[in-house]
Amino acid sequence: MLPLFMNAQTFDFDMTKPQPRYDSQNGYGYDILPSPDKKKPSLPFFFSVAVPDGNYRVTVVLGGKKNSDTTVRAEGRRLMMDNITTKNAKDTQEVTFVVNKRSPYIEEGKNVKIKDREKDYFVWDEKLTLEFNGALPAVKSIHIEKVDVPTIYLCGNSTVVDQNYEPWASWGQMITRWFGPEVAISNHAESGLTARSFIASQRLNKILTSLKHGDYVFVEFGHNDEKEKAPGDGAWYHYQYQLKIFIDQVRGKGAEIVFCTPTQRRAFNDDHQTLRNTHGDFPAAMKMVAEKENVPLIDLNQMTKVFFETLGFEDSKRALVHYPKEMYGRELADNTHFNPYGAYEVAKCVVMGMKQLQLPIIKYLRPDWQDFNPAQPDDWRTFQWAPSPIVENVKPDGN
Repeated sequence: MLPLFMNAQTFDFDMTKPQPRYDSQNGYGYDILPSPDKKKPSLPFFFSVAVPDGNYRVTVVLGGKKNSDTTVRAEGRRLMMDNITTKNAKDTQEVTFVVNKRSPYIEEGKNVKIKDREKDYFVWDEKLTLEFNGALPAVKSIHIEKVDVPTIYLCGNSTVVDQNYEPWASWGQMITRWFGPEVAISNHAESGLTARSFIASQRLNKILTSLKHGDYVFVEFGHNDEKEKAPGDGAWYHYQYQLKIFIDQVRGKGAEIVFCTPTQRRAFNDDHQTLRNTHGDFPAAMKMVAEKENVPLIDLNQMTKVFFETLGFEDSKRALVHYPKEMYGRELADNTHFNPYGAYEVAKCVVMGMKQLQLPIIKYLRPDWQDFNPAQPDDWRTFQWAPSPIVENVKPDGN
């Protein structure tokens, strides 16, 4: 049974005072990892609150008895704010963002068909979970209130999903960093899915339960659709047919839909300078549907081609899950799935696509946003990321 207070509209926590461990009775408290230890101030910690599905505006006041350096993430490692520093006990920083919380429940007798591996994700439970990480994480207070704001829904596969475990990451869990507290981002993607299996697992239906005028639905598929081999499968029939279902269902709710062509794989030609196309006709098929149905389209396929080719044959590994055995217990050499740096850069590509399309939602970008060019990516050597302690060396579904 969930705690009675979970139906409240606002929650306030004084983090300078002792807080309980989370359990199903009190419905809030430190979670996942041990509670903060004054003797070990550099360790990350989690704090969870049981709340119903919805959007929640979260305001945290950061700062400690001395200096602090805090990165804030939510649910499945969604980056909300990073590297927020304070200088002394009197110095504080207040940050505000919106977290979308959801469960598999759709209606009586109908739920999202989540995979077994998803059952351990932080995104499908009864809690809103915050992760405080960084060199010296320090939190003075947390305020949470339910809000009704425009929502950006994300549909896709392993290149979009909120990857639950280090060192994997996707653009859907990084793009949250660049949007202010006037909008929510709800990421329904999952590794290994095709456009058809996304619909079949009731994920689109879950979105439709709350989708409304003023919301957006972003759709990126292709990586796994390429492997469907039943009669009629392929880019020009089933794939386009499924994309049309997304269009009709989303527009039927008065919301806006945006397509994203699939991100490139790191598949260099023999010259080690240019990428070869591994997606066949799928990017072109998506573009055809977008043109015919007047759907705005972000060409992530082209943008990530420029990104990888600019980094080059060797340095492009720095954007993907390429790590020696001593780091994660086994050698990882994945040319499809991004690490935090790569996901961060691809998220910037998506934001630039929004700007090039002049979508109204760009008015919600944070003031510190700076325009990005994939031909001039950020230096991976100076990228700062506080690794989550939740680690897995098993490749996500799909490729």
